[in-house]
Amino acid sequence: MRIQAACVESIGGPFIIRDLDLEGPGPGEVLVRIRAAGICHTDLSARQLWPRLPMVFGHEGAGTVEAVGAGVKNVGPGDNVCLSYRSCGTCDQCATGQTAYCSTGINALNASGTRPDGSTALSRDGAPVHGHFFSQSSFATYALAHERNCVKIGDLSPVLAAPLGCGVQTGAGTVLNVLRPEPGSVLAVFGAGSVGLSAAMAAVAVGCTVVAVDPAPARREAAQQLGATVIDPAAADVPAAIRDATDGGPHHALDTTGQSAVISQAIAALRQRGTLALVGIGKTAEFDVMTVMTKGLSLRGVIEGDAEPALFIPRLIELHQQGKLPLERIITEFPFTQIEAAAQASLAGEAIKPVLTFA
Repeated sequence: MRIQAACVESIGGPFIIRDLDLEGPGPGEVLVRIRAAGICHTDLSARQLWPRLPMVFGHEGAGTVEAVGAGVKNVGPGDNVCLSYRSCGTCDQCATGQTAYCSTGINALNASGTRPDGSTALSRDGAPVHGHFFSQSSFATYALAHERNCVKIGDLSPVLAAPLGCGVQTGAGTVLNVLRPEPGSVLAVFGAGSVGLSAAMAAVAVGCTVVAVDPAPARREAAQQLGATVIDPAAADVPAAIRDATDGGPHHALDTTGQSAVISQAIAALRQRGTLALVGIGKTAEFDVMTVMTKGLSLRGVIEGDAEPALFIPRLIELHQQGKLPLERIITEFPFTQIEAAAQASLAGEAIKPVLTFA
């Protein structure tokens, strides 16, 4: 079938909308008409280095099932779905509910640019186009997903549902599934983008005090509106400011930046036996090991909020329905045709969670 998709055609290049051909769903696959798609920092980072081009990104899709392939049982035509990451469902990690750490899923199922067998369902004028990003590539009018990464959302707006598949799941999941803070405890969030603010919303929902650190005024304002105390890293000794604001330091911290200097600030700010969750993409970090040891700190890497989408996304929807996860406060809508403008607004800190909408 003929679709429109936003292609990246050179490393670090812009999103360019092209007419492509998309195969119908094979075994286990689900054809989804995309109604909304969130732009995540991972999409913007990946296009800076992705070697297999042209490529269609997008991994926070939401829409309506149009058709299903052989063997699909959990969703059918007409179902409204949110798309998340894919896992195999059979490895030791999946068998224990830790699908975010699927032994085969991280690359083969989500980040290879093809199906696991090396094929691609996308083409242009007969030439293959890479896709299947997080088993969806939802920067397109239609996407080919898999039964395992489709979650029914009922009548929830696709604009609100789209970010649940990754950014909101990561932030809120890190709080609710990993840190599990006690009511009255303190969480420091480093980086108040969509992941950080989702963590802040979840922490406030369970009765925590939140401190948010971010250099962008718009993001600090959004964090403040959500109930957080905010700190401008350019105007303060960040660890000291956090300790002063929290009567001795936070019990928990969450870093979304992946930056060594910021991770060091989080470690310095934490109180004794605190926990730091690392969710930001980064390569290396240097920090004071002695501080970690003498304060008895725990450092924990987290993927996708330790969440199993089929179970956790319904929980997020329930929190939103209860008014405890006000997603609309962080979302800015852009027409799909303005995808590059949306990406630039995200990079500039002007839009916290850009969500593309489709006519």
